[in-house]
Amino acid sequence: MDRVSSFDEPLKTLLGGATAKVMAEHLDLHTVGDLLHHYPRRYEERGKLTALADLPLDEHVTVLAQVADARILMFNNGRGKRLEVTLTDGSGRLQLVFFGHGVHKPHKELLPGRQAMFAGKVSVFNRKMQLAHPTYQLLDASGADEATEAVDAFAGRLLPIYPACKQLDSWRIAKAVDAVLPSAQDAVDPLPASLREGRGFTPLPEALLKVHRPKTKADVEDARARLKWDEAFVLQVALARRRYADTQLPAVARRPVADGLLDAFDAKLPFTLTEGQEKVSREIFDDLATEHPMHRLLQGEVGSGKTMVALRAMLTVVDAGGQAAMLAPTEVLAQQHHRSITEMMGELAEGGMLGGSDRGTKVVLLTGSMGMAARRQALLDLVTGEAGIVIGTHALIEDKVQFHDLGLVVVDEQHRFGVEQRDALRSKGKQPPHLLVMTATPIPRTVAMTVFGDLETSVLDQLPAGRSPIASHVVPAKDKPHFLARAWERVREEVENGHQAYVVCPRIGDDAEEADGKKGKAAKKAPAEASEEDPEKRPPLAVLEIAEELREGVLAGLSVEVLHGRMHPDEKDDVMRRFAAGDVDVLVATTVIEVGVNVPNATAMVIMDADRFGVSQLHQLRGRVGRGSAPGLCLLVSEAHEASPARARLSAVAATLDGFELSRIDLEQRREGDVLGQAQSGVRSSLRMLTVIDDEEVIAAAREEAVAVVAADPELEHLPELRTVLAALLDKDREEYLDKG
Repeated sequence: MDRVSSFDEPLKTLLGGATAKVMAEHLDLHTVGDLLHHYPRRYEERGKLTALADLPLDEHVTVLAQVADARILMFNNGRGKRLEVTLTDGSGRLQLVFFGHGVHKPHKELLPGRQAMFAGKVSVFNRKMQLAHPTYQLLDASGADEATEAVDAFAGRLLPIYPACKQLDSWRIAKAVDAVLPSAQDAVDPLPASLREGRGFTPLPEALLKVHRPKTKADVEDARARLKWDEAFVLQVALARRRYADTQLPAVARRPVADGLLDAFDAKLPFTLTEGQEKVSREIFDDLATEHPMHRLLQGEVGSGKTMVALRAMLTVVDAGGQAAMLAPTEVLAQQHHRSITEMMGELAEGGMLGGSDRGTKVVLLTGSMGMAARRQALLDLVTGEAGIVIGTHALIEDKVQFHDLGLVVVDEQHRFGVEQRDALRSKGKQPPHLLVMTATPIPRTVAMTVFGDLETSVLDQLPAGRSPIASHVVPAKDKPHFLARAWERVREEVENGHQAYVVCPRIGDDAEEADGKKGKAAKKAPAEASEEDPEKRPPLAVLEIAEELREGVLAGLSVEVLHGRMHPDEKDDVMRRFAAGDVDVLVATTVIEVGVNVPNATAMVIMDADRFGVSQLHQLRGRVGRGSAPGLCLLVSEAHEASPARARLSAVAATLDGFELSRIDLEQRREGDVLGQAQSGVRSSLRMLTVIDDEEVIAAAREEAVAVVAADPELEHLPELRTVLAALLDKDREEYLDKG
């Protein structure tokens, strides 16, 4: 068998069809290589043999004992079966219990007088110590030496505990690993020899043996250090190759023009840019001036002025004869961006119109719900080049949208767009346009390096002058109902002081939702009293219901309006306009207001069922208040129990306004799966050993090595093993998917 094919061998040839089927369906393990890379989650120490008299509760123990008696008991009117075995070792007695189908084998083997070793977790049932479903190994009484050897091997070993599933426990996975472990010798080593030797890494076959069957804790450390490096390095090589390929693409350099649109815009700004905005703008202008496409991630705190930086980049491109497109994830946000950009630009946004500036350009909006006439005009303005700037939703990606000369694409809230959508927009340029990706969810540096490794990163962490601090508090509605009453009083006080407020709910609560969503089903089934006992049992609070309650109750007399995704776009726009104009006191909304909505006069936000939102989402929502000169207030209302993880999450949000700190907390709670999400899905095998939040140094070092390797040998001609491992990680479709990044 050659070196590659043993890893590619289907599991069913070695393990049998039934086990292989469970592994494929429930654990996504299909080949020998997949199983060898299914690493133990932790290791149990069977530890020194424990006398029955000294058993510690709730710990994993190993005992050497003799079977005193065994009996099968029936329960549940004869439908259930239980095997109870009593052990003795001279110091005390212990009961073992096996249930259901698990009784047959031990019933045959654990006969009175037999000696064996038993390992399991000690629990108490009916005031008696017991081990439920322990693993055991019978000791043949024929040779005392053999028995002693078996005791040592069994008791002294580190027991690997594998990520398992209901259909296949860790013990059976360990047995399957034993069957494929000889193939570890055929592992293709992705690390270049110089790197491996220079860093003193264990050879890969040895690392695989040590991680699955360690003799000591040092074995585990050795193996983990090596396998983490492999994951980080291979992923960083894939990203480095993408970055290198991008530098080989041609693009039109878009250099700033003196006395153009940008200078005119800067001259009329009523404030000075922050140092951070100046610095990031310079980085972007330098990229735009090169003849290969810019790929930059602009991440910044809520309200740090990312839109201003993006707009200045767009104006530079228009000055240089090109067009710029801004892609927003929702219609509300596209309309908001269009409104704020045309307001900031004033007469400069009315190029070719009466009263417009002779240096101006046209700024058009393009969304799916526009009327035919407005849409036709917008399309015409784009194809003729009359419109230098277009802001839209994914409607911009449609085939019939043609540009005169697309030079820059700005994507707002990257995580809401698939790679294919970004690619479709980029393909509308005569040559690949420059790309600026913005996100208001601050990303820890390691995640940025791992997920957006193909993008250069700029960070805005300074708030512009004039932005006010936001006070955040958790309101425990269930434990202290008077706190909630006070929250509504605070909202009324803000309105009486001439300000406005948001109330955010997780659900809309309309008929369409009731009919088609799981939440709707929950809403119909959940009895009203369930909410008294367990907030999780009731459906999340809904916009339409809460708005009605507020109008008729605690906020009677105030102007209360709703905003949610199922409203007609004209209706949404009308509500937002009236709220922005100060005609609406309280806006009860879903998370459609999460990003980009800018109403400086809104100072208070009450988030209902706040525990139903993620950390980053809460931070985003909170960023909608405190945008003017008056301080902001954010109240996180929750019925979650004080000791619950949900409450801990809310307390963390209330305790800091630092988005980067919160994103770390978020990542620690959710781990990588959710965070890497779509951006990582070009990679077939997700991270198994590496945790991006804990292994910052490994990722940074692997990135440096990967960049050096790719610079010296872009096609990896001299590193066939690395090429083989990359090919296994990225099949053809996925490679293309990554290339589109």
